[in-house]
Amino acid sequence: MRAVVIDQVKGKPEVREVPTPTAVPGGVVVKVMATGLCRSDWHAWAGHEDISFPHVPGHELAGVVVEVGADVVRWKVGDRVTVPFVCGCGQCEWCLSGNAQVCPNQQQPGFTHWGSFAEYVALHAADTNLVAIPERTDFATAASLGCRFATAYRALVGRARVKPGEWVTVIGAGGVGLSVVMIANAIGARVIAVDRNQEALAVASRLGAEHTLTADGDTDIPAAVTDLTEGGSHVAVDAVGSEQTCADAILSLRRRGRHVQIGLLPPVEGNPRVPMARVIAWELDVLGSHGMAAADYPGMMALIEQGALRPDLLIERIVGLSEAASLLPGFDGAKPAGMTIIDPRR
Repeated sequence: MRAVVIDQVKGKPEVREVPTPTAVPGGVVVKVMATGLCRSDWHAWAGHEDISFPHVPGHELAGVVVEVGADVVRWKVGDRVTVPFVCGCGQCEWCLSGNAQVCPNQQQPGFTHWGSFAEYVALHAADTNLVAIPERTDFATAASLGCRFATAYRALVGRARVKPGEWVTVIGAGGVGLSVVMIANAIGARVIAVDRNQEALAVASRLGAEHTLTADGDTDIPAAVTDLTEGGSHVAVDAVGSEQTCADAILSLRRRGRHVQIGLLPPVEGNPRVPMARVIAWELDVLGSHGMAAADYPGMMALIEQGALRPDLLIERIVGLSEAASLLPGFDGAKPAGMTIIDPRR
C-alpha cells in the first residue's frame, strides 16, 4: 500500500510502498477513505511523542472494513466505520465503564502503531472502539470527528458541563477551536474566540462566536475577556497548547470557573508553567480532555444527524498523500481556517 513514512524525528515525510497490515485477533483492517491532518501529527513528527521509526502518522480516520480478525462480533467486511484516536483495550475497568479514552493499555493509530496516512490501517479491540458511520454522513466528515471534534464535544459536554447562557472562551481557532465554537453555540453558550489568524476568526464568527479577539502580542487577552464578560468567562479552553495560551485561558476565567486543556503542552524546562496561584485563590477547576470513547459517540452523532452540529462546515480543504507529506513539517506554523482532510486515494 501507499503511505506517508517518517524515518526519524523531524525527518522528511515521504510517500512509499509499504506492506499492507493484517488483522489481529479482535481487530480489523480498514481501507482509509479519509483522514485528518492534525497538530498532534506534527507533535509526533517533531519528537514530542514516543514513537518508533520508521513511522506512519495519522489518527483521525474513516473508511470501510476490509478484513475482520478472529473473535470480532459486531463488525463485518463492508461496514463504514470511524474510530476515536484513543483506542481502549476493551478489558480493563475503564473500558468496561465506558471510559476507554483513559485506558492504561490504550493504543493510538499514528502514535503507538502505524496510522492512517495510508491506504489501509489496522485497528485493535474493534468491538470496543469502532463507531458506525450513518449512511448520510460522508467519510471526510466522519474522519473530522475522531480527534478534534469529538475532543471538543467531550471537553464541553462531558468535562466542563457547559450550560446555556455561560461564557466560553476558546484560545485557538484551528480545527479543535472552531469545533468548540460550533458545539458551544449549539449548547446555547456565549462564545469568545481568540486567534492570531483573521481568517480563522472570521470563520469563528460565522459559526456563532459572539466576540473575537486577535492574539497579536499587544492585546491583554485576559483583561479583554474580563471586560466583555463583566468578570471573566465561566469556561475557558486552551485549544493550542503553549504556556502563553494556557495562562491566557486560565487568567480569563471568573472565580470558580472551569479551564479545559485540550492542546498538548510540550515540556519546557521540565514541565510547563501554569498560573496555579490563581487556580488556588479563585478555586478554579483545571480539567484535561483526552478524546472521547466510542461509547459516548451516540449523543454527538444524533446531533449531527439532526443538523444541530455541522462538522462538515469545518473542513477547509482535502488533499492527497503527497501534499500531506509536504504539509506536515510546517503544520505547526500553518494558518488553516478549518480542518485539512487527506484522501489517500488521491
